[in-house]
This record gives sequence, C-alpha cells and structure tokens, in this order.
Amino acid sequence: MAQYIHQKAEWPAFVWQEPELAEMLGKVRYAQGKIAGRMDALGFSVRTEAMLNTLVEDVLKSTEIEGEILNPEQVRSSVARRLGLEIAGLVPSDRNVDGVVEMTLDATQNFNSLLTKDRLFGWQSSLFPSSRSGMYPILTGKWRDNSKGPMQVVSGQLGNETIRFEAPDATRIEKEMELFLSWFNHNNDLDPILKSGIAHLWFVTIHPFDDGNGRIARTIADMQLARSDNNSQRFYSMSSQIRQKRNEYYKVLEKTQKGSLEITDWLQWFLSRLYDSLVFTNEMLNKVLRRTEFWNKNDAIALNGRLRLMINKMQEAFFGKLTSSKWAKITNSSQDTAGRDIQDLMAKGILRKGAGGGRSTSYELVW
Repeated sequence: MAQYIHQKAEWPAFVWQEPELAEMLGKVRYAQGKIAGRMDALGFSVRTEAMLNTLVEDVLKSTEIEGEILNPEQVRSSVARRLGLEIAGLVPSDRNVDGVVEMTLDATQNFNSLLTKDRLFGWQSSLFPSSRSGMYPILTGKWRDNSKGPMQVVSGQLGNETIRFEAPDATRIEKEMELFLSWFNHNNDLDPILKSGIAHLWFVTIHPFDDGNGRIARTIADMQLARSDNNSQRFYSMSSQIRQKRNEYYKVLEKTQKGSLEITDWLQWFLSRLYDSLVFTNEMLNKVLRRTEFWNKNDAIALNGRLRLMINKMQEAFFGKLTSSKWAKITNSSQDTAGRDIQDLMAKGILRKGAGGGRSTSYELVW
C-alpha cells in the first residue's frame, strides 16, 4: 500500500473541491486588488520602501522557517544594492545572504522567464556557496543522488527519530522534474493563485535537492504569485505568515503527503496564509505612509546623521522604551551627548516624554 502521494499510481493528478475554496479565493483576489490600487496611488519612494521591506521580510522569514537566522541589516543592504537603491547605513553582506537575496530577486523580478533545470541549479547553488549545509557537505548545482540513502524528513532526538516524509527515489527525479517544469511553464488553464499553492506542494514533495528544497519551493510559489499579479514589485510576503504558523505548515504538509491526491485542505491552508499576508501588507502600508507624513512634516528641520539614525530606528524596529542610556548605547555616544540629543529633538517638537519619570523617564516620537 502506498504510504506517500508520490507512490500512488495516479500521481501527480491532484484534485480539489473548488466550491470549498471559492470564498477564500475571492477574499484573496479582493485583497490583491485593494493593495494594487493603493500602490498605484502612492509615490515612487513609498512604493520602493514598501517593496524593500517586503523583500527583506520574505528573505528573513523563509530562512527562519528552516531554522537559520540571517542578519537583518545585511539582508536589507543586499536587497537595496541589488535594486540599485541609495539608502543610508548599508553594511557589507555575507555570501550566503547575497545568495538568498539573488534567488529571491531572480524569481520575482524575472517572473515571466521560464523556470528551467539550470535556473533551479543556480538558485540552489546560491543558497550554499560553500557547498555545505552547516557542518555537512552537500551536492549543489545538481539533483540529489542515493549516496546518502533515501531522502527523509525526520524529527526527534538522535536514535529516536520519527520519519515524517520520504521523498521519491533519486532515480526518479529527472523525469519528475521534467514533468513539473513543463506543467509550471506551460499549463495556464489553472487559476494562477491555486497554481502557486500546487507548485509549492508538488516541488517540495519531489524534494529534488540535497538541501534547500523548502526555501526553493516557497520561492517558486512567490514566482507564480508574481505571475498572478503580473507585477515584479512584491508588496506581500507569504513566508512571513508561514513562519508564524511553522508547526501548522509542517503538519499540513505531512498530512497531505501521506494522504490522497485530494488536496483541498492544503490549498485552503495556503490561501489562508496568503490572505493573512495581504492583510499584514495593508497594515505595513499604513506604517510606511505614517513615516512619509512624518518626514514631510519635519523636512525643513536640520538633523545630523545620529539623530536621523535614532528616529529611523524608532520608526522601524525599536524594541522597548527609549531612554537616554539606551540612546547612548545605540549611537555609541556619551550619556551627556545622548541627553543633549534628546533635549534638541524635544525642543524641535519631534520627541516628547513618555509616561513615568525619574530614572524611568522614557521618550517617544511625536507622530
């Protein structure tokens, strides 16, 4: 008896119940149109900032799903350089960071180009520039082979592992991928959003590489979503929502891969995360517009680089309350300098005291 869907005689003839997906699919399409309309009404600088934030989030979260943490500043710098954006505070980025960014941008900026075997080889090689995954050597730029035994997804402690999934034998990969790539590049009869969810599941079930399959599967899904939008500018990140539901993600994949080829539940879950990402984007746009209004209001005020750095941090990702000691630490300045900076911004109407006082005195932006 077949344990996995790729072992069934009818593989890969996926089926699903369209009426059960209709409501969520309609909500997704409406949200996509709403965001597209908002973006068209915004200026170039706001759209650019929104796209930059989305791409950085997507790279960070897709990598986190696999348990790898990248440096956010390096990711932001790498994305900005490759988009030709002039942004203050860019830092050098590692090869592995640049590799993930290059794969993401190639998929989304060149979404109408054919997805080919060589292109996939390039993506996977860019993820592992040293041909190692952590401490272990892996095959890059080619399909996996049987030298390490069957490709399995396992969990649990060493010696007490549970096999969650076993991929097709390596001897099948060439034909499996030929079929997948032909379908992805030429089958235009499917709803393009549903096709993204199916492509994700199909690719990750084949698991054609030694490592990087999950990240590449999500990149392929993003590429298809770019095709559905007919837009290379990405304003929403599926990976950020999958990261929040990572345990659910692995559970629904395992359930689907051990079930039948009826994949309505998987597509329902995929559409729900896509909708969540669109809702999050609307919230992010509100923040971007808030920042734009802030700088328009304060455009004529003279601010040195240190002051602008701290204001940007408070607007973007500042954690906890701002105190003079925290200001001094972040800007690598003295306590006296921090105090003068804060008083300067208060006099200019940009900062004000927060609740509390004494040693707990904190400060907040005047939006």
